[in-house]
Amino acid sequence: MFLAFHEMKRAKVRFGLLAGAVGLLVFLILFQQTLLTGLINQFIGALKNQSGEVLVYNGQARKNLEGSIILPAQQEAIATVDGVAVASPLGEATFTVMAGGKERDAVIFGYQLSQPGGPSTLVEGRLPQGPNEAVASEKDIADGYDIGDVVQVLPDGVKITVVGLARDINYSVQAVLFVDFATYESAKRTRNPDATAILPSAIAIKVAPGTSASAVADRINAQVEGVQALTRQQAVDGSPGVSSVRSSFAIILGLFYLVVPLVTGLFFLIVTFQKASALTLLRAIGARSRTLVWSLLVQVVVIMVVGSLLAFGMYAGAIQGVKNLGVHPEVGPAVVTSLVVLGLALLTSLVAIRRVLRLDPLAATTGAGVAL
Repeated sequence: MFLAFHEMKRAKVRFGLLAGAVGLLVFLILFQQTLLTGLINQFIGALKNQSGEVLVYNGQARKNLEGSIILPAQQEAIATVDGVAVASPLGEATFTVMAGGKERDAVIFGYQLSQPGGPSTLVEGRLPQGPNEAVASEKDIADGYDIGDVVQVLPDGVKITVVGLARDINYSVQAVLFVDFATYESAKRTRNPDATAILPSAIAIKVAPGTSASAVADRINAQVEGVQALTRQQAVDGSPGVSSVRSSFAIILGLFYLVVPLVTGLFFLIVTFQKASALTLLRAIGARSRTLVWSLLVQVVVIMVVGSLLAFGMYAGAIQGVKNLGVHPEVGPAVVTSLVVLGLALLTSLVAIRRVLRLDPLAATTGAGVAL
């Protein structure tokens, strides 16, 4: 270990540049992961952070909540399926509203109070307790969705007072209002006053204790005709556009995960070639191979740890600058990413370790140079 630190001290610029390069690459991985999470939350946060464990769509909607309608007979049949504790209507539609003195688009989710389908990430205020009250996204406070603000559905529709704020409940990159189902019906009738009934877009289900959400979804699909039941995670993953976004980011992140260990492994391989004569001399005077290998591994770990710390600093600063996008720093994934990158770097350093193990101490006495 003394040998490792002594060498790094004598080559501060070389190892410092490598640590900086690793830090930048790890930062890009962390930032891309956070942007992916924030973007997904903007698309389907309302589905991800509602309390229904299973969501039942119309079978022809193809997992698109906007195009789904559940008929009364289907709702009755869903409620009778074994494992369904509560089956509650969930409505969703996009409206033009007046918020903050401007016309804006907002998505209104209607659910039955105290039943599955309501927001599960309340951070301030309270849930609706009656008609014309709503929980809005904390991201949209500046647009007229703060607690106490009144949002009116246009033209001349219901006025809704914001009584609570929740985290990550946007939908289709629009502001969201969670209201009771009666208020949702009033908003829908603003468009179609002659409608005799307002049908729910989906059914939000609370499963019975001791039953898994996936098992209940399978039973509903088998027993109720014309519907598609999905667990909450399946509904999120299957939402239109989500899989495409994830696939695109997966390619980018995969390239970053490939580049970091390659850069580290190539660096230490080159350094091993450059100091081959010194390493051979050390072997000739009695240094054991494992001492040299241990020194190399210590250098890899130190470089990756310092690079990760630099990345964490840049990551924390960058997140502060894009909070308006609804992204938040995530310590757990950041640590996991750093450990994965460290593992990959140690793996690629095996090439340099192999070269060290092949050193022949006798080469120091031949005068013919050193061959790796």
